[in-house]
Amino acid sequence: MNGGGRFASLRTVGPGILFAGAAIGVSHLVQSTRAGAGWGFGLAWAVVLAMVCKYPFIEAGHRYTVAAGESVLEGYLRLGRGALGLFMAVVVGSAFITMAAVTAVTAGLAGALFGLDWSLPALSAAVLGVALAICAVGRYRTLDTVMKVMVLVLGLLTLVAVAVAAAHGPVGVPDFAAPAVWSAAGLTFLLALMGWMPTPLDVAVWPSLWILEKARTSRRMPTMSEAMVDFHLGYVITGVLALAFLSLGALVMHGTGREFPDSAVAFGRQLVDMYAATLGGWSRWVIALVAFITMFSTTLTVLDGYARTLAGGLGLLAGRDQEQRRRDGFVLMPVVAGLGLVVIAFFLTGMRLLVDVATVLAFLAAPLLAWLNMKVVRGPKVPPQYRPGRVLTALTWVGLTFLAGFGLLWVWVRWLR
Repeated sequence: MNGGGRFASLRTVGPGILFAGAAIGVSHLVQSTRAGAGWGFGLAWAVVLAMVCKYPFIEAGHRYTVAAGESVLEGYLRLGRGALGLFMAVVVGSAFITMAAVTAVTAGLAGALFGLDWSLPALSAAVLGVALAICAVGRYRTLDTVMKVMVLVLGLLTLVAVAVAAAHGPVGVPDFAAPAVWSAAGLTFLLALMGWMPTPLDVAVWPSLWILEKARTSRRMPTMSEAMVDFHLGYVITGVLALAFLSLGALVMHGTGREFPDSAVAFGRQLVDMYAATLGGWSRWVIALVAFITMFSTTLTVLDGYARTLAGGLGLLAGRDQEQRRRDGFVLMPVVAGLGLVVIAFFLTGMRLLVDVATVLAFLAAPLLAWLNMKVVRGPKVPPQYRPGRVLTALTWVGLTFLAGFGLLWVWVRWLR
């Protein structure tokens, strides 16, 4: 019985892995690596703190969907049209800039990996074209299978790269002085790091939609224990790999005096070149493949997640039924991709600026989204036995205080001091 139960739990794994694929992207490859490059291991606490403080609000997506049998978006609507409208305003404001940010980084890495001397818009169009094809062929089942393989390969290659870098030892000068963290510039980066660590809170809705889609295709809703296995597997993977990328930055880049360029294409090539110069030419393909898989998996899941969320939330506000909202999601995929490409082609002045703007906005919106998730998971639609217990409730208030307080601190340092 126990073996059968464990096997059943593993069969329900999927939305948590898709979440990991969405989360392990800019926050890991770009922001965590930059943190390690600039501060060594000195900002590892920020990664752990963000993971802990966001935990109850991201976990709420799995918890509410299984307990209530509906998406978190429907839970927001139960709080009132204003609650869902506020959430959708955040999504509409961030979807296309986020799509542009992750695609630009992916395109730059594709150029480095495949040796393509194309313009960034051309590389981005190719990446989005492949992503659209994967999402269109087989739909959720194909996405689920592809992401499980990609996250497995990504995890193994990343840990191998960290082990090799650790065996080689740090390459920077021992007495390198890291920039001040508690300054306007340092705090801005810290906010950007934690804003997308492990992911913006609006992404907590995506596993909710993926759970329902997986249940529709498999004709079976997971139990709460199965959903928690799925969630924790994905969440642990995101945390471990965030620290792994920070470690790579600390071991290979910290103290070298080099900075990342703003160009996405130049960023991809410099990243690969620095690792190869330190670890040896043999590592070039490993690092290039790790970096590309990291970002392409994010591009895939961001494209699917935002299309589903826009279709679901706007459809609920418009009174469209479940099947109509599902069809709308496929129609909106090329719209999300196309508008992301427009941002890259006409409004992208620098990859680092685009990433920082998107991550800072995500952090500043986090208290609102955290509050909505806290209210939803404690609503009447959730049976009492599935509501958060005392420990999770206490952590919820700690996380909400942290998100609001740190955001206010940044506003004061940046604009009011």
